[in-house]
Amino acid sequence: MSHPSYLLGVDLGGTNIVVGAMPTDGSAMYAVRTEPTRADEGADAVTARIVRMVEETIAETIAERGITRADFAGVGIGAPGPLDRDTGVVLITPNLGWTNYPLRDRVSDALGLPAALDNDANCATLGEWWIGAARGTRHAIGLTIGTGIGGGLILDGALYHGASGIAGELGHTSIDANGRRCKCGNYGCLEAYASGPAIAVRAREALEGGETSLLPSMVDGDLERITAQTVYDASEHGDAVARGVVRDTAQFLGTGIANLLNIFNPEVVVIAGGVTQAGDALFEPLRAEVRRRAFRPAVNVCRIVPGTLPGTAGVAGAIATFTAQQQASTRA
Repeated sequence: MSHPSYLLGVDLGGTNIVVGAMPTDGSAMYAVRTEPTRADEGADAVTARIVRMVEETIAETIAERGITRADFAGVGIGAPGPLDRDTGVVLITPNLGWTNYPLRDRVSDALGLPAALDNDANCATLGEWWIGAARGTRHAIGLTIGTGIGGGLILDGALYHGASGIAGELGHTSIDANGRRCKCGNYGCLEAYASGPAIAVRAREALEGGETSLLPSMVDGDLERITAQTVYDASEHGDAVARGVVRDTAQFLGTGIANLLNIFNPEVVVIAGGVTQAGDALFEPLRAEVRRRAFRPAVNVCRIVPGTLPGTAGVAGAIATFTAQQQASTRA
């Protein structure tokens, strides 16, 4: 009798849920689907959506690969934290509004499959390290920039969780002691400056000065409809206001990343999420800011690159998380 050879991954974000299936060797991804999270409907409704999406992924993979349900060994879940990996409970999520929610067991029970849970940004970092832009390194840092800013730390070839599982909350490192208020309640967090919503807020603020810009016409005059994507698109068209916002974003991210280089001395920093669509307009000034701020020996060995698994790094990493947790429990 053959061993189950496929795993399922769930990437639960503040904006979207992404689900996919992979063989255990990570050689391909099947039946990927994305749906809006709609967190305002509550945790149970979101969980039901996750379960349905996983069932659809299973059915499509069975049809496509000629396998059976018995070929699926389990499901890995990446969710915004902080969370308790041992109990599978989401402790608190500023971007979803959940507290003490037993996500792992709810999903596992509904599917009849074992499940594992880790922070979504840890999963995205692990995915890029396993089969993406950080593959082959021993020391890597991941930054995921979307509704919030998450992070993950691969130190000496293993995902680092810290004493209570909170390591890698890079979006909540302070870059300005008296700065903008963050959703987490602190002031001056990197997330309050460079997350997708923060980029849009800064663009709206920049327009209050009455400067000429393409941005209002791109949203039919409704400035509340400006998103980070609108800013990147306007910047590509040479809009001065948007270019200024992208340049400032690069400076904020460069400041945060320079701190990480001086603390962790990684071989690579992988930046994933929508912000990477700004391309060289973001990455060139960002790298320049890091060069200005970090120690040269740290800068010399570190590549700062966009992720190579857009949209699926979290799914791949959730699958890798499941494998790692199963191996750890077998050893124990």
